[in-house]
Amino acid sequence: MSSRLQDRQDNADLMTGWIHRDLAEWDQLLELFHDDGVIEVTWFEGIFSEFVAGSQKMGGSAFSAKHVIGSPVITFNGDRAIVETNAIIIGENTQLGLGCNGHNRFYDLVEKRDGVWRIVKRQSIYDMGNFTFPTGVVEIDQEVVKKYPREYAALAYLLEKSGFPVKRVFATKFSEQEKEMKANGLKWLAAAK
Repeated sequence: MSSRLQDRQDNADLMTGWIHRDLAEWDQLLELFHDDGVIEVTWFEGIFSEFVAGSQKMGGSAFSAKHVIGSPVITFNGDRAIVETNAIIIGENTQLGLGCNGHNRFYDLVEKRDGVWRIVKRQSIYDMGNFTFPTGVVEIDQEVVKKYPREYAALAYLLEKSGFPVKRVFATKFSEQEKEMKANGLKWLAAAK
């Protein structure tokens, strides 16, 4: 296999490696990011190792999530890559009898260090979402829903009601935040050695 084909496969494996989060395989999940790697998603912003600790806490709550990961689109420059991957976040709070589907794209800055590709920064762009009712229709507090952009309001509502509040506005499809995120990503990619 050529070097670039191997790089492409290594990056694809990083994206599908997100299954370790859903399976509570914390040590394997930590291997997806460089030690200084950061993540910015609805309920967490910061160093990835702290995200893993927060995910462990979330795993003991009434909220559970599963991620369905698509095939990534990868743009390389030397030992750096931007990887954009479609995902579906399926969430549920069994105590509330309420669930959601959130369609997002992970926007990852990935770097090869000492011969190993790992994520440096993961951000999320939220495309659309909806509530699901696994046990029958339940009452939803519309005032809470209105606090969030439509594209991830259902996910944010469920997170907030489960004790994992969303503290700021995140990028949505075609938003100025998405444009800025991608412009910054391209600058980072162009600076590869």
